[in-house]
Amino acid sequence: MGWVAAGDGYEVALVEGRVTARSTSGRSAGRQLKSLPKAVREHPETDRLRRFATWLERHAASCREQVDAWMVSSLPVPTGLLAKVWPDEAWQAALRDLVVVGDGEDEVGFLRDATADGELRLVDLDGETVRISPATVTLPHPVLLEDLEDLREFAAELGVVQGVDQIHRATFRKPDEVAEKATEVKDFAGGRFPSRFGLAARATALGYRVSGGYATIRVRDGERTVEPAVWIGEPYWDGDSETGALCWRDTEGRALTLPEVGPVAWSEGMRMAAALYAGRTVQEGKNA
Repeated sequence: MGWVAAGDGYEVALVEGRVTARSTSGRSAGRQLKSLPKAVREHPETDRLRRFATWLERHAASCREQVDAWMVSSLPVPTGLLAKVWPDEAWQAALRDLVVVGDGEDEVGFLRDATADGELRLVDLDGETVRISPATVTLPHPVLLEDLEDLREFAAELGVVQGVDQIHRATFRKPDEVAEKATEVKDFAGGRFPSRFGLAARATALGYRVSGGYATIRVRDGERTVEPAVWIGEPYWDGDSETGALCWRDTEGRALTLPEVGPVAWSEGMRMAAALYAGRTVQEGKNA
């Protein structure tokens, strides 16, 4: 976006997401100012740019949330859709360098470009540019990537920084053997917090939903939707609280046994439980 007039002797523009002014006259003409003069702060063009900056922030967050939903669910995404949104800087920032999987075994790599005719350009683990144009692709959850460690190492070599946390997302692989009738995991239970409100606030800040006495998240795992849930205390309790067990429920509220929990739901549930537990009060010399 270019510079626009904002009163006599000044212009304003959005620079790295914030309203910046510069002088258009005198010896300092063309020089950006460290702060906005009062006349510029109150000018209608400045207000318009501020509102536009707020809209851009919300748009960028919306793009990241949608791409994250595609990735967590590993849903097929039409290649034509990616090509259509790619010119938008916010969409491109969310999508660029995500690992994309096409139809064939060789159609795996970091997304670098999407052309108007629906062709995707990827960089594979050999450093080669691969061009693919299947009807759909997936942005797989990292727990489903067999070459995850190789991808992480190669990403470090390339200096890849993903707009949506994929390959460096904390993952938890389900043990090969779990108790057949068990419905809970207590690995991250017992994390103490000064108040139940503080624990609930942490869950909300991390992007999880608080419903009743639980912090929850909905995850599409394969063909069904699963809701991992961590007990965080009675809703109207004002005293100290602690994280409870992690369980998984179906859309009808039925508790799933551990063998019924798929790899993505397992990983995302454990990730939520670990993130909540990490905010606990730790006394010196103790792990409580």
